[in-house]
Amino acid sequence: MTLSSDSTSPPAPSDMQTDYVVGQDNISGRLGPIGFDIHNRVFVVSALASVIFIVLTLLFPERAGSLFQSIVSFSTGTLDWYFMIVVDFFILFCLALIVLPYGSVRLGGPDARPEHSYLSWFAMLFTAGIGIGLLFFSVLEPVYHANVSLPLSIPSPFGSEGELNAEAIPQATALGLAGTFLHWGIHGWAVYVVMALALSLFTYNKGLPFSIRSAFFPILGERVWGWWGHVIDILAVFSTLFGLATALGLGAQQANAGMNFVFGLEISTTFQVIVIVLVTAVALVSVWRGLEGGVKKLSEINMILAVLFFFFVLFAGPTLVGLSGFWTGLSTYFTDFIPLSAPFGRDDDAYRQAWSVFYWAWWVSWAPFVGMFIARVSRGRTVREFVICVLVIPSLFIFIWMGVFGGIALDQLYADPAGSLIKDYVIDNYSPELSLFGMLNGLPLTGLMSTLGITLALIFFVTSSDSGSLVIDTITAGGKIDAPRPQRMFWATVEGLIAIVLLLGGGLSALQAGVTATAIPFSIVMLLMCYTIIKALNGELGQLRRKSA
Repeated sequence: MTLSSDSTSPPAPSDMQTDYVVGQDNISGRLGPIGFDIHNRVFVVSALASVIFIVLTLLFPERAGSLFQSIVSFSTGTLDWYFMIVVDFFILFCLALIVLPYGSVRLGGPDARPEHSYLSWFAMLFTAGIGIGLLFFSVLEPVYHANVSLPLSIPSPFGSEGELNAEAIPQATALGLAGTFLHWGIHGWAVYVVMALALSLFTYNKGLPFSIRSAFFPILGERVWGWWGHVIDILAVFSTLFGLATALGLGAQQANAGMNFVFGLEISTTFQVIVIVLVTAVALVSVWRGLEGGVKKLSEINMILAVLFFFFVLFAGPTLVGLSGFWTGLSTYFTDFIPLSAPFGRDDDAYRQAWSVFYWAWWVSWAPFVGMFIARVSRGRTVREFVICVLVIPSLFIFIWMGVFGGIALDQLYADPAGSLIKDYVIDNYSPELSLFGMLNGLPLTGLMSTLGITLALIFFVTSSDSGSLVIDTITAGGKIDAPRPQRMFWATVEGLIAIVLLLGGGLSALQAGVTATAIPFSIVMLLMCYTIIKALNGELGQLRRKSA
């Protein structure tokens, strides 16, 4: 995923006036050869808090690990209902925008026209959803949900004696795929819609700075440029940092697992730390080369490799089984959408709490990151087409990928349970980072394609770090999008260090804790955004009525 560094288009006439100028509170200068242009509050507080977190976690890893586990337990066990209600609300909010008159409002004003064709726009929406999760979870989730988490409410394919129950396979397969689609479908993209729509409206229609705090002008007025706004931006920084750190940590675990599978290298936290250090170093080079020479080229290479990887799995494996996995998962996803989305009256705690709540928190954490990208490329669209396309297009692409990978993996598992590495990696001896390679083991050219999978994971790692550092730098530079490159390099380094200390402080539990801890307060910020979006849209409709009168 890449973000353009070009300045945004001129804003439409606004009913919200302010004398604030982007960067007016910044401090700029040079420290030797290094230039800087930073927001005097947001950057300093965010940087100091990040450094303190890194140092304390390294000094007291056991205490940090215990604290992280407590956060996970509280978030998933006590606040599960909260996260599920919040994300369900975002879906209802999006549906309301589609059917109400607000849908006719155009981002950028009545005369604005899209800057990108539908094909280019759809491609960019797809790249926004691409990440390490497609590799890490595309085999793991369908297999795990079909056999471990969701069988609480359906007959298990593997009975109490471990023998295969053939009659339970169709239902388990369908629900396992649908349970995966739930986590990667319109629930998550509804979170992104709220963030991206707020940024688009207040930047393109209201003429305010391209900053998250701008969305709160209807509530705070000029106070949004003071400490209230600083707090909002600082929360966005930490939400993005920990969301990215989770992706980087998972990427390091999967790359390490792949190297173990192909080359026999040891799976260890030490090796994963080495992977993060090396890949962060590559990300720094990419940052220094700039968007055109760095992350853009890597993203293009990654897209090509990802498409080749997908089609290899589809055609080298049982093609009809893979396509059937997509259709089976999709149809069950729609029929079981409400039961899987319900926050109460359920007996699948292992699925709802350990998986769904983590995902909703992760989507919220990534909202500033992906939302800024979507807003950048969506000027000129109506609210209605914006909401429909952002909800549907990326979800379908992801469903196809995960339906094919998951469907083929489940077919391999049930065809030969005793000889399947997938059963060992996902069901018997839970090793989630190895699940993809277990599926590739059942296809031709296992070593070559596993190496390609490792390469994809590493490039996803670099592009996420580079793009994420640009977003964080924009926030901490007071909304400027052309701040000195050393600042982006600083944030790329901080992202890598946070990923390292989270791995050292408790592995996956620590990664989950970092996401959920920041998502709790930021979800409140996003709920308030829904109110300010309606305020902004009411103003736009009023202007349209006055203009037509």
